[in-house]
Amino acid sequence: MTDQSNSSPKRPLTLRDVSEASGVSEMTVSRVLRNRGDVSAGTRARVLEAAKELGYVPNKIAGALASQRVNLVAVIIPSLSNMVFPEVMTAISEVLDDTPLQPVVGVTNYKPEREEKVLYEMLSWRPSGVIIAGLEHSDAAKAMMASAGIPVVEIMDTDGDPIDSVVGISHRRAGRMMAETIIKAGYRKIGFLGTKMPLDHRARKRFEGFTQALAKAGLEIVDKEFYAGGSALAKGREMTAAMLARNPGLDFLYFSNDMIGAGGLLYCLEKGIDVPGQIGLAGFNNIELLDGLPKRLATMDACRAEIGRKAAGIIADRAAQGDDGGSGGKRIELSPTINPGDTLRLRPSQGAYPED
Repeated sequence: MTDQSNSSPKRPLTLRDVSEASGVSEMTVSRVLRNRGDVSAGTRARVLEAAKELGYVPNKIAGALASQRVNLVAVIIPSLSNMVFPEVMTAISEVLDDTPLQPVVGVTNYKPEREEKVLYEMLSWRPSGVIIAGLEHSDAAKAMMASAGIPVVEIMDTDGDPIDSVVGISHRRAGRMMAETIIKAGYRKIGFLGTKMPLDHRARKRFEGFTQALAKAGLEIVDKEFYAGGSALAKGREMTAAMLARNPGLDFLYFSNDMIGAGGLLYCLEKGIDVPGQIGLAGFNNIELLDGLPKRLATMDACRAEIGRKAAGIIADRAAQGDDGGSGGKRIELSPTINPGDTLRLRPSQGAYPED
């Protein structure tokens, strides 16, 4: 005998099901679930309990047809494997937890064509806002965001003109700050190790600021090496070994991020190189995971969590006001701070500080 109960399709639950289970009208159920209208606390609790027991989930698409919006915030980032972005996402989620809004994540892998595709799909759901990493986008992506009629916040970088709002740091300024600190510490023969610049605009801008500050002091990069893909720790070790083999007289290595910097530090410690006496090292991002290394890598705090909080706050505030994106955006530039750690020797007057 066949059990027909498992083979027959189940129909979606409706407001009527919740109405019958809670003993109130469909209109009242709708008001409770949309958190609108004047409903007593007892009735509200009864409706919510009935909906929970039934497993009822409101049809947000139907609601969006009337309001032209769903309570989603599109968050578009280049990578989930890079530890920088999960921290930004955590901060965004913490702020949006106190609102009706929910973040939905899209990953571009640093590819403009993929960013276009992710953005197109996310905007087709009519989200309440967009938070997107970087200021460099294709013309098509810019056009989509400019005409979306919703708040858009570009994050992580302020070196450029935003479509709407922007929250981040100046990466050119960050590069200058690190170069000036290295020069003040007395280092002169400097190598640079980093990601391939066409894929990472922010790393490119830091490199530009770094070399500009060196040039102002009459110095040039002695050697540089770039990589793409693979384990950052292993790449850091490999690139450091190769660079020091080519230029054993280098007295400082500046890495475009902490992970390859940590690989370089481990290589130097393994080879018995005096850090920071014989050679100084610095990275970027202030990754807490690396606090357990034998020496703390000199680095720079890029204000990731604060960027996430500020960006989510802008979206939440404007969504609550019914802002269609046309009221003019905010520009929030945060100040990064250098942490000298144990790999950057400082003169007595120096310490961890923002730009002078």
